[in-house]
Amino acid sequence: MREISAIAQKLLQLTPDALLVVDEQGIIQFSNEAASNLFGYTIERLIGRPIMLLIPERFHIRHAAHVSSYLREPSNREMGSRITDLFAQRFDGSEFPAGIRLAPFQDGEERFVAASIRDMTEHFSISDALIGAREVADRANRAKSRFLATASHDLRQPLQAIRMLNASMQNLTKHAPDLNDLVCRQEQAIDSATRLLNALLDISRLESGTVEPELTAVKLADVFSDLEGEFEASAAMKNLQLGFMNTGIVLRTDRMLFLQLLQNLIGNAVKYTESGHVRVSYAIDTDDVIVIIEDTGMGIAEDKVCHIFDEYYQVGPHDTHRLGVGLGLAIVREISRLLGYSIAVSSKLGDGTSFRVRIPRQRLLPESEAVATNANFLRPKPPSRCRVVLLEDNDSVRMATELFLSLEGIETRSAVTASDAEILMEDMRPNDVFITDYHLQGKLTGLDVLVRLRAAQNRDVPAILLSGDLQALKRVVKTSIKNCRFLGKPVDTKALLLAITDLSAR
Repeated sequence: MREISAIAQKLLQLTPDALLVVDEQGIIQFSNEAASNLFGYTIERLIGRPIMLLIPERFHIRHAAHVSSYLREPSNREMGSRITDLFAQRFDGSEFPAGIRLAPFQDGEERFVAASIRDMTEHFSISDALIGAREVADRANRAKSRFLATASHDLRQPLQAIRMLNASMQNLTKHAPDLNDLVCRQEQAIDSATRLLNALLDISRLESGTVEPELTAVKLADVFSDLEGEFEASAAMKNLQLGFMNTGIVLRTDRMLFLQLLQNLIGNAVKYTESGHVRVSYAIDTDDVIVIIEDTGMGIAEDKVCHIFDEYYQVGPHDTHRLGVGLGLAIVREISRLLGYSIAVSSKLGDGTSFRVRIPRQRLLPESEAVATNANFLRPKPPSRCRVVLLEDNDSVRMATELFLSLEGIETRSAVTASDAEILMEDMRPNDVFITDYHLQGKLTGLDVLVRLRAAQNRDVPAILLSGDLQALKRVVKTSIKNCRFLGKPVDTKALLLAITDLSAR
């Protein structure tokens, strides 16, 4: 090889990577200091020696084949980029995993290959650590998913039993004001525990990445109607004006997640407003559809606004009664992230708060694409001789539910297993209602039992499916089921009675 210029040689010597130049016969023609330090040879002992000197003997045959293949079509590339066990050998016989980049060049009639060599020991160590950490994280996520699935059902079961027993106690103590007051206070405690459990499970599920949005055409008016029905009673108790703007717009969104996001914002507005109003409206600008929730409540201090979306953070003064668990806005934050929305808040202490949910305008759809999801109908009076067949494999929940329904004047027959329930259902009358937990022990779900029952009776038997994870159930059951209601556990007793009344009257 011709003499390398002094400047080029100096530059090659100063480069931090080990550099070697090899001729077509595999003889080292140049080495820099970094290569000398890496392999433990002096530069003089490297130059003129075959490259095989730096390769473990067990790789000699394979290396020769790779060199022959490379020289037929030389190019800038990684040597052995598909080989995971590419090693080099030092003067002392020790080996290290090597990363080698090849660059062919020609000097007159002679062809050479420049090789840049790195010790990949630390790189592979980091990669192995990352792979190990990823596996640990994956196992943790799977464990968390299993926990959430179990917790959604098992942690709600005792609350379901307690709520049913408490409703029965309210029925028994309605003529004893002092006792009834205690039972009502107990109901408030049960509601608080239920809200806490729901919030904890919701935020855990959202943060774990187990929730996948399902975007459909949704009428904003339908969502507003549902929210108005949910909050009008609590607003009326505080003499608040609760107003929702009329709208005909349609959005492409996940209806359940969008509803949950607005539930938390409106719930907070009603909770922290003692007089005046809570108003829900919308606007459309160049880039976004904006849903606006305004209240005349206590407001938020300027130095606290930046913290309100943190988990367990509450804006009330330290000497005031805690009005929640501080997870509502954290859930809003996670749902917004999941749906690709942004949330802005403006507030003045003592003068109310305004939240603005900004939805990308491309999510706006023609009104014709939406299908109404809530049809208003008159609530029928409960028909006489309505009976219930209850399938529940948890003894406490089954006993408490049966007691509650019996005290409400509804004849109830209960079963522990699907086979027992099928026997009870053989003589079901047209207005009898089947109530079942979705998650049953064994292979069958409550929905499987309902399908078998309807097939056996050749009709749409009225049914109520209960689930500790109502959102997950609704994602499994993607289409509506005729004459069937889905209620979450712990079930609201008024909602349960209303569902029985509606279904038995159809």
